[in-house]
Amino acid sequence: MRGSSRAAAAAGLDALQQVVGSIDAADLAEQFFAAGAIVEGNATLRRALTDPSREGSAKSELARRLFDGKVSDQATQVLAVLAGQRWADEFDLSETIERFGVASLAESAERGGRLQQVEDELFRFERIVAGNPQLRDALTNRQAPSAGKSALVARLLDGKGAPETVRLAQQAVSRRSDKRLNVIIESYLQLIAERRGQLTAVVTSAAPISDAERQRLASALEQLYGRPIQVQPIVDPHVVGGLRVQVGDEVIDGTIATKIEGARRHFGG
Repeated sequence: MRGSSRAAAAAGLDALQQVVGSIDAADLAEQFFAAGAIVEGNATLRRALTDPSREGSAKSELARRLFDGKVSDQATQVLAVLAGQRWADEFDLSETIERFGVASLAESAERGGRLQQVEDELFRFERIVAGNPQLRDALTNRQAPSAGKSALVARLLDGKGAPETVRLAQQAVSRRSDKRLNVIIESYLQLIAERRGQLTAVVTSAAPISDAERQRLASALEQLYGRPIQVQPIVDPHVVGGLRVQVGDEVIDGTIATKIEGARRHFGG
């Protein structure tokens, strides 16, 4: 998001932090997901709530009238604050509302001591989907109803994941977005990692890395970035050897496959 939207999201986050402790966080998440879907799916409303020519107070009042009685007072308060801000892009508002839903589910998981579990399970879910073309097609088919995709996720994760994991996976596959599923889930994982005060390093190798190698890599990355690092390993035989490490937008690619490709391009073959 560009500058004005980042400032708008920060103002909303302050409002969220003031109310999240006074309500069941999982319920609050559902309210934000529902509100975000309404705003995203209604172009007229979306533009009215983000129109830069309208006074912030008028947009806040519109949000209050729209959501009063449909969501809790706490959610309405946060939504009114968000609507009253200046947004660089009209879709940034609905995206931020959804992010607040994710943050609320992370709060729920943290209260239950499940935040690390949710992070690990959601990462594994994304990897399973990425490795199964038939499943990936079923969950990313934009013509398929969201309810059917959510039901499929529930069956896949039945008894295998925390309730927050299941709900986040369902939200990801239900998004009406041009973003790929893996990108959506990665954004959720980033939010969770930030909440835990750490960064996530996705490490791709040709063969599984040992626990000792994982710990050594985490220690080295912690020294490099100055923050705790959660290593999430991926096995991909196509890399041949070496490691590919991605932390946020930064990639350290030391795989043999990449070096071979680089040499091939260098010599024109």
